[in-house]
Amino acid sequence: MGSMSDEYVPVHVKPRSSRAGVEIDGAGGVVIRVHAPAAEGAANEECVRVLADALGVPKSAVTIARGGKSRAKQIRVSGIAAGEVVARLNRAAGEGTRQVADEME
Repeated sequence: MGSMSDEYVPVHVKPRSSRAGVEIDGAGGVVIRVHAPAAEGAANEECVRVLADALGVPKSAVTIARGGKSRAKQIRVSGIAAGEVVARLNRAAGEGTRQVADEME
């Protein structure tokens, strides 16, 4: 068996954003911007889609483990190593001085 397991990523979701995507805040935290409002699960659904797209994994590999009704969430990502999660999030956020903190748990 490989060393792939579930990885947990703490994120802050910003609903009703003018643009959807992944950003890194000043402390190295992951910020997911979504167009959808925080009502009836729409922002959660878009959060999963945006994060899955950024990581290059199927939506089924990304689930909200904690924080379903909060902007601060713990996201479970299956089938990808922690180091690769960090690298892909940094790429998705774009070039710049801010990087995802290496300690995601």
